[in-house]
Amino acid sequence: MTTTVLVGNPRPHSRTATAGLAVARHAARAAGLPERADLLELAGLQPLLLTPGPPLDVAAALEQVRAAELLVVASPTYKATYTGLLKVFLDLLPPGGLAGVTAVPVLVMASPAHTLAVEVHLRPLLLELGATVPAAGVALLQDTVPAGGPDVPAPLLDEVLAPWAGAAAPALRATARATAS
Repeated sequence: MTTTVLVGNPRPHSRTATAGLAVARHAARAAGLPERADLLELAGLQPLLLTPGPPLDVAAALEQVRAAELLVVASPTYKATYTGLLKVFLDLLPPGGLAGVTAVPVLVMASPAHTLAVEVHLRPLLLELGATVPAAGVALLQDTVPAGGPDVPAPLLDEVLAPWAGAAAPALRATARATAS
């Protein structure tokens, strides 16, 4: 099973990428899947996303997302929802473009006041695109995510994600089995 982490942060090597990779690791483990994930950061594609075509790099990124069996979609919270960068990219997918993909929405936020945004804004977008979203989305306070990139140890983040993974495990395992069939 292929796992891709799609990061909608306009800055590369962000806390959002760190959070997305950690969620992917926990989600894959909960589903009984390999923990390896490919990181797809939209920061490098920014200048190309509104180019007609789409350019080859954008087309390849869209195909990578469509081919993922487990897709973790991570964004910082901007204006109480996901970034415009993420929206522009996902708008390039056709209707039903994520059919057959199991998705996990993730938002990293500065304030707990935005906790519901992951369920109210990002989850419906993924469902509209045809993804299966079998478990609750993940809302993470930025203070739980270490700065410095995905290779920095994150014991607090793992502690926060463990209960989510435990609750999500049955749904993720069932979806993984259904996808493999």
